[in-house]
Amino acid sequence: MTRRDVEFGCAIVVIGLLAGLAGAATTLVLHAIEHLTYHYTFGTLLAGVESSGRIRRAAGPAIGGALAGCGWWLLRRRTAVPSLSATIAAHRPIPRSALSLDAGLQVLLVGTGASLGREGAPRQLAAAAGDLGTSRLTLTAHDREILLACAAGAGLGAVYSVPLGGALFAARILLGTWHPRALGTALITSSLAVAVAAPVTHLQHPLVWPDVRLSYLLGFLALVLAPLAAALGLAFNRLMAAATPKAPWASPMLIPAVAAAGLLTGICSIWLPELPGNGRSILEVSMDAGMTLGAAAAILLLKPVLTALFLRSGAVGGLLTPALATGAAAGSVVALGLNAWVGTELHVAAVSLSCAAGVLAITQRSPLFAALFVWELAHPPPWLLAVFAIGAYSAYGLAVLRQRRTATGGS
Repeated sequence: MTRRDVEFGCAIVVIGLLAGLAGAATTLVLHAIEHLTYHYTFGTLLAGVESSGRIRRAAGPAIGGALAGCGWWLLRRRTAVPSLSATIAAHRPIPRSALSLDAGLQVLLVGTGASLGREGAPRQLAAAAGDLGTSRLTLTAHDREILLACAAGAGLGAVYSVPLGGALFAARILLGTWHPRALGTALITSSLAVAVAAPVTHLQHPLVWPDVRLSYLLGFLALVLAPLAAALGLAFNRLMAAATPKAPWASPMLIPAVAAAGLLTGICSIWLPELPGNGRSILEVSMDAGMTLGAAAAILLLKPVLTALFLRSGAVGGLLTPALATGAAAGSVVALGLNAWVGTELHVAAVSLSCAAGVLAITQRSPLFAALFVWELAHPPPWLLAVFAIGAYSAYGLAVLRQRRTATGGS
């Protein structure tokens, strides 16, 4: 065994431990901000929003948006905050302070109710901490790329208690490889991170799967829903791409712009309390069929629009869970509509997650990650992983075919 192998092995352990601490820290801070914003003690964000008054629902996200906008304005005046994935791929130095401060502002914004994902913050914080923790080790540029990507994936795995999902995110989405060295590192670091964050997350699955009877015909239904998921995923990507500024805003207008996006989200939450936050509330009500058909249709429209509005205002955040929530809302619309109009007895949770997996497969460009991540979130019966895979691969295949036809026609 060479010195390089020894130091790489040490770095794997350091990365896993630090990513777990990063995931635990962001989770604790996020929950503290949610409790302060909506003034509740126990339960989920949805319970807190539902128990709060109209003024607090509207004012909370607006105040959080103003504070986060002010923070981003001050930060961007002094330094650039590059994309983490682009920085890792280009083998550039990690701007630890900038990424850490940016991650803190993301947590602040999402905790006060912004319609953005919270997964970006632990990924950035884990990568920054991992880069610092391994700075004294002798690592090649390729090994450093693997470790930093795995740190980001492990941070994602830690906050959602999804070790396999975190590993696949690092290996397939950030690194784009099946190489045993990268995949093995990703699995070890993600598993370590989930274990380290366990005292905070308690290894609880973000979603609670309802204990009901299921039919194997869900696989056929997932195939039927694939065109809808493909269309929705492509539309989601286009909307987010159009909303994202070409260069990050660095003017005082950030403050009123992000605050206005927060205010609109807060006003909408007076009637639809599932809207604030990263999308977990929408997934929760999809699990227990807690939405009416009208509410599901409204959420299907408003969730991506509000997410795009935050991006347009200059805010930064994840898109993974908003895409999931949009797909789940679409699946709920289909299931609730068929149950009401045709008299079927479709399982709303299974249909919602199947459609969510299809949308996520397109937005993340990885159907395997999408199927496994959705399954790990709720841990339904194991055979439903195949159903989610059918939905994810079918939707992704349709999207690829459409893009190829568009490219051929354009040329």
